[in-house]
Order: sequence, then structure tokens, then C-alpha cells
Amino acid sequence: MEGLSAMPEAVTEDRLRAHVETLEWRLRKRDEQRRAMLHIMGDLNEVNRRLGDQRKATLHILVDYEKDRSRLARSNLRLEDSRKAMIHIMGDLRETTAEMQRREQELRDKQEQLVQAGKLATLGELTTGVAHELNNPLNNTGLFVGNALDLIELGAADKGQIVRELRQAMQQVSKATQIISHLRTFGRAAPVSREPISLRPVIERALSLVQEQLRLHEIEVTLDLGPEEPVVVGNPIQLEQVFINLLANARDAVVDSPRKAIRISASVGSAAVEIAFVDTGHGIPSGLERRIFDPFFTTKEVGKGTGLGLSITYGIVKEHGGTISVVSTPGEGATFLIHLPLAGPDTK
Repeated sequence: MEGLSAMPEAVTEDRLRAHVETLEWRLRKRDEQRRAMLHIMGDLNEVNRRLGDQRKATLHILVDYEKDRSRLARSNLRLEDSRKAMIHIMGDLRETTAEMQRREQELRDKQEQLVQAGKLATLGELTTGVAHELNNPLNNTGLFVGNALDLIELGAADKGQIVRELRQAMQQVSKATQIISHLRTFGRAAPVSREPISLRPVIERALSLVQEQLRLHEIEVTLDLGPEEPVVVGNPIQLEQVFINLLANARDAVVDSPRKAIRISASVGSAAVEIAFVDTGHGIPSGLERRIFDPFFTTKEVGKGTGLGLSITYGIVKEHGGTISVVSTPGEGATFLIHLPLAGPDTK
């Protein structure tokens, strides 16, 4: 019986021990869960703290964005104002450009009118000499035609003589026609076109127009253009006007000199040709070498010069890409030097 009573006690003790172990295991589990919960709570707090920081950063970003948006709006307003101002400026610039172009065109028209006026004034000065040049062929024409009529009226059997007289009359008519054609060509408004031209015939044509006046004033003219044929790109009528103006200026300079002489020479360089007009006049007063090319400036007596010749000459030479200058010693004459660029080898 003692053995039987001891067994329940042992079973009870085992159960208690098992129950205690179960309780201890549960307590350990709860402690582990508690520690896990504490970790979770710590992580949750860290997450909440980070979320708070991110919220603050987001708020800062939103504030900065709002500031940037406000600044952008103001910048857009300024840009719009600047755009409107630029549109006004461009409009004003277009109007100013159009006005400048109109004024430049008016200036070119006035310059062309001035050149044409100077040309007509030159023709007026040359009227006496040109009339004499025309008078000679007209008189000769009348003489030859009269001889032919006399031969016909006398019943001359040699018709060859009559034909020769009439042919000579036709030659004189052709000469007069050439003179008139030259005057018409020189007198008309020069076109603005440029072409390769040889300077020698241009200078010779200019000399032919004033030759009679130079002869009447007993002025000796020497022409020495050298063996070369300089070719420049320009307008032959305008360049002829340049040479006529310089010849007329030299004529007036030597008219009262003890020795009346004009020398025209040319020298060809590698890129330009130099044409020199040398006179034996009284020269240019010291200090006036630059002023003589100013419009309406003249050293001549009142009524004997317009002051346009050398000014027009300067303008034409400059338009041709050249230069003109004067070297003078008072009492020893003057030398006008013109430099014109030669036409390139590829110029047609």
C-alpha cells in the first residue's frame, strides 16, 4: 500500500514540474515577444521619426517649389515685358533701317545729280572749242561738195574726181558725227555698271574734247602713257569726266604762267596704275592741299569756278576703289596723282 501511495505523488510531482516548465517556457516566449515588441516599437519610432523628417523635408521642398513658382511667374512677366519691348525695338529698328535706306538712296540720287550737273557745266565750258571742232569738218564738207558741184556744172568728163570730192565730204561728215556722238555719250547720265576698260582711249577721248581750248590758250600738252595698256574695272564715262576735270583744272592753272605746259603720264605697278597730271601753274597755296577736294571750295576768282570739279573727281575715283592726291610747291606747279586698282587676271 505504501508503494501504491507513492506513485500518485510521483505523477503529481512530474505534472507539476511539467506544468512549471510549460509556464517557464511561456514566460520565456512572452519575454521574447515582449523584447520583439520592444524592437518593433523602437523600429516603429525610428520609422515615425524618419517619416517626420521626410515630412519636414517635403514641406521645405513645397515651400521652395512655391517660391520658385512665384519667382518663375515674376520671371515670365519680366520675359513677357522684355518680349514686348523687343518687339517694339525690332519694329523701331525696321523703321530706322528703312529710313536709312531711303536716305542713302536720296544721297546717291543727289550725288548722281551733282555729277551730272558738273558734267553739263564742263560741257558748257567746252562749247567754244567743240564748236570750232565742228566748224572745221562742216566747212570742209561745204568745200568738197562745192568742188563736186562745180565739176558737174562744168561737165567734167573725169567722174573719178567728183567721186573723190564727195568721198572726202563724207569723211568730214563722219568726223562731225563722231564729235557729236562723243558729246552725246559724255553728256548723258552715266550708268552705274562697271566693266573692264583700257585707260589709254579714255584719256585720249578726254583730251580730244579739251584739245581745241588748250590750243587756243597756247598750252603745250605732253602725253606719255608708256608701252603698257593698263586695264581697270570701272565706268568709262565717269573716268573720262575725271580726266576732263583735271585737264580743265590744269588749263586754268597755267593760263597766266610764263610757261604753259601740261604733262600726262602713266605708270603701271603690280596691282595699280598711277596717272599723273602735272602742270606748270602757280601751284596751290600752302595748307589748302586737302581742302581743294571739298565741295564748292575754289581758289579761283568769283564767277570763274563752281568748286565742284575736284570734289566730283574725288568722289568718282573713290567709288572706283582708287585714291587721288595732290603734290604742290607754291610757284612751281601742281601734280595730281590718281591710283586705280588694275583689273584681275580673271576679269572678263
